Amino acid sequence: MAEQEDIEVVDEKKGNSKLLIIIIAVLLLAVIGLAVMMFMGGGDKPAESEEAAETTETVKQNPIYFTVEAPFIVNFKDQSNGAVRYLQIKVKVMARSQDVIDAFTLHEPAIKHELLLLFYSQNYDDLNSVDGTKALRALALEKVNEIISEDVPDTQLENVYFTSLIMQ
Repeated sequence: MAEQEDIEVVDEKKGNSKLLIIIIAVLLLAVIGLAVMMFMGGGDKPAESEEAAETTETVKQNPIYFTVEAPFIVNFKDQSNGAVRYLQIKVKVMARSQDVIDAFTLHEPAIKHELLLLFYSQNYDDLNSVDGTKALRALALEKVNEIISEDVPDTQLENVYFTSLIMQ
């Protein structure tokens, strides 16, 4: 009888160890699955936001450049140390909508007038630095956008570029 009880006890230990191995395997699979989900992005919400970001990027249109053919040539209102100084600037503008470029060409005479007045009002010594030139570009962009905003209120030029700037 003692031998039979020992055999039954051994069988119960084998059954418990099999159950323990199955539980450990299931838990291990669950942990691996969770790690894979976290590594791959975690679910549907990040994938949706990635798709939205991709569509936002694809909506952005290519830049359209327009060159103002004639350079702007002005003398400075505020002369530097009594010397006569001149400024010559060649300008290109950039937008992402043909409507903005069309409005620019429509109002080109008014834009040229305003830019000439702006350039004329500058100080030679102020423009003789990178910061002065950047400030002038920002002012030029602001002036142009004021004029074309009458026709195209929602969109504006993105930038004004000085493709040549000569001061003497």
